[in-house]
Amino acid sequence: MNYDVIVIGGGPAGLSAALYASRGMVKTLVIENSAIGGQITTTNVVENYPGAVDGITGPVLADRMKEQCDSFGVEFKTEVFKTFEKTGDGFKVITDREEYGAKAIIVATGAQPRKLGCPGEDEHRGMGVSYCATCDANFFRNMHIAVVGGGDTAIEEALYLTKFASKVSVIHRRDALRATKVLADRAMASDKIELIWDSVVEEVTGDGLVNGMRLKNVKTGEKQFLPVKGVFMFVGQEPITAPFVGKLELDDRGYLITDVDMHTDVPGVFAAGDVRKKSLRQAITAAGDGAIAGVQAIKYIENLEA
Repeated sequence: MNYDVIVIGGGPAGLSAALYASRGMVKTLVIENSAIGGQITTTNVVENYPGAVDGITGPVLADRMKEQCDSFGVEFKTEVFKTFEKTGDGFKVITDREEYGAKAIIVATGAQPRKLGCPGEDEHRGMGVSYCATCDANFFRNMHIAVVGGGDTAIEEALYLTKFASKVSVIHRRDALRATKVLADRAMASDKIELIWDSVVEEVTGDGLVNGMRLKNVKTGEKQFLPVKGVFMFVGQEPITAPFVGKLELDDRGYLITDVDMHTDVPGVFAAGDVRKKSLRQAITAAGDGAIAGVQAIKYIENLEA
């Protein structure tokens, strides 16, 4: 089946790109391998997206974005993107189920939580180690748990987890939080949050289920055992770009390189959102990228047909 634009990824960047492309009267397909909405669906309350008021949740905002796309005729396929190939003036997009033709491609595959890489992390994933507070908080009611990280995401999730856990220990390798002041102040004021400074995780321990973690103070070398039932890792993200290695230009961290109009180094292929090299990765910037990519894809197609 042939389309004008194929968007790979269904988060805020992909949905915004699809919306703008379809409003431009081009046939648009979104390919997403899991839930529509991307990482925003793991956010409990969205406070920094214009118009998202009264405690709107990430999943609700994502549903509204999809409904808007639906109203303009965007098609959706739940399939795993594998690769793409250049074919004359267009492209062949290959998934685990089908092959599609496209005149332009917009890559919006986003990013995923980075692993800490300590012993015990992989062994206890899903058994006390988590990367999504919204997904798993309910399993840790009235328990002592830990959050690893000191940025906005880590502190946002730690604050959310206080609704469920009896105590939340925040493990941070520095002596000050990297989170914005408003979030840091909330964390410091919470009677459920304990801040453990200058410390790194040496091991997550357990016997089937997590029962604790071994910590080391990077300044004193002192070691301690922290008895917790859950460990939430928020130590950054890594781009989902494996299918594009050798096909599109990446930076040394694996992010796609684009210009200000979302063009990659391959004409007709655009990138938007957290997957590309940029200074700020938020839902609002992803949506802005998507709008630009959608409009630029339309212009590219018009020039093909001129």
